[in-house]
Amino acid sequence: MAQYFSVHPTHPQARLVRRAAEIVRGGGLIAYPTDSCYALGCHLGDAHAVERLRRVRGMDSRHHLTLMCRDLSEISSYAIVDDARYRLLKRATPGSYTFILRATREVPRRLAHSKRKTIGVRVPAHAVAHALLAELNEPMLSATLLLPGEAVPPSDAEEIRSRLEHHVDLVIDAGSCGTEPSTVLDLTGEQAVVLRAGKGSLAPFSIAGV
Repeated sequence: MAQYFSVHPTHPQARLVRRAAEIVRGGGLIAYPTDSCYALGCHLGDAHAVERLRRVRGMDSRHHLTLMCRDLSEISSYAIVDDARYRLLKRATPGSYTFILRATREVPRRLAHSKRKTIGVRVPAHAVAHALLAELNEPMLSATLLLPGEAVPPSDAEEIRSRLEHHVDLVIDAGSCGTEPSTVLDLTGEQAVVLRAGKGSLAPFSIAGV
């Protein structure tokens, strides 16, 4: 049965953040808040936890997973970022944006897109997510907590616990954080392309639509 931590949304309790990080390092699958909606997260090096995440989401290897990162320097260890892409990332991070980039060799082959060798990366602007990433001292593999067959992710942590209590190891409740997922931008080509219009505004970018 899933553990349940109620944390302050802007000043999360350090002891609970430490315990959450321990659960992730130990191979646990967690539900946690971001600046767009709740997400699933696990350790990027734990193959079993990654498979559990994919099962809960009902996704196969063709679907991008996201590396939640603390900052741009961490992104550059896992994704290929030239000067132009760096400027765009700097403009939009932290925030409700997920960027598809070419993966570096630091990314395990099983985590990159099977054909395109790309990875999703994101720097969230939620205090709880940021505190957890700081405690982990490395990226966390994540996906929007959107359940199979549903159009909108659940926004209430109690509901998440009741529906996933036998599928995740921890639910972190920081209150509602919305139901609109992040905006997804593909930066692998010469021009940025929006793959999913979400919470992050498209106004700062000159991009092509879906």
